[in-house]
Amino acid sequence: MTPFLRVPGSRSFGLLFVFLMSFAGQACLAIRAAEPGTRNVICFGDSITAGYGLDNASAASYPALLQQKLDQAEATTESAPRWRVVNAGLSGETTAGGARRIDWVLRQPVDIFILALGGNDGLRGLDPAVSQKNLQTIIDRVRARYPAAKIILAGMMMPPSMGEDYARSFATMYPSLAIKNELTLVPFLLEGVGGQPELNQADAIHPNPAGHALIAETLWRGMQQLIAR
Repeated sequence: MTPFLRVPGSRSFGLLFVFLMSFAGQACLAIRAAEPGTRNVICFGDSITAGYGLDNASAASYPALLQQKLDQAEATTESAPRWRVVNAGLSGETTAGGARRIDWVLRQPVDIFILALGGNDGLRGLDPAVSQKNLQTIIDRVRARYPAAKIILAGMMMPPSMGEDYARSFATMYPSLAIKNELTLVPFLLEGVGGQPELNQADAIHPNPAGHALIAETLWRGMQQLIAR
């Protein structure tokens, strides 16, 4: 028999009370998150989105910084809707992995979907045609489930060390997808950040807090137009 079912007056009854109160609190949070009028921004990406290497990714990653910007906009705009940013980043994620887990992410409503995948494909030298097909699958799934959702496609670029032809082929898949699907395109997620030692961690790949702040600014410029609509 589980100890949570023992008679009142025991220590386990106190644990049961704490458990029930905790469960009730989580339920209230879930209800608030699903309140009518709340709109969701899903940041779907890899380790950069997840905030890899940051001391406090929940506060310093670019999705968290976008939440701050939306909160500020809400506070200064009359009758502004409530926005909630969901960090759906996963370290090591490829476009194939993203295509496999997208249905799970789409169990929650989506109003703006930020697609920031492909970097790990490129670093592994995967065929850009395959990556593009995977990204198209993700876009199709979002559109099928939430036709009104706005999609921001954040592009990546490969260094010349991967080969000029490969880097060129990789870079062109993002504009091609954006044109085909009428998406909002951010040509390079790491614009102004990539290759800048002062904006990256020691591995020279993952942005530091200052780098994430610049990424948030880059994405915010595209988001503002969608929010205004």
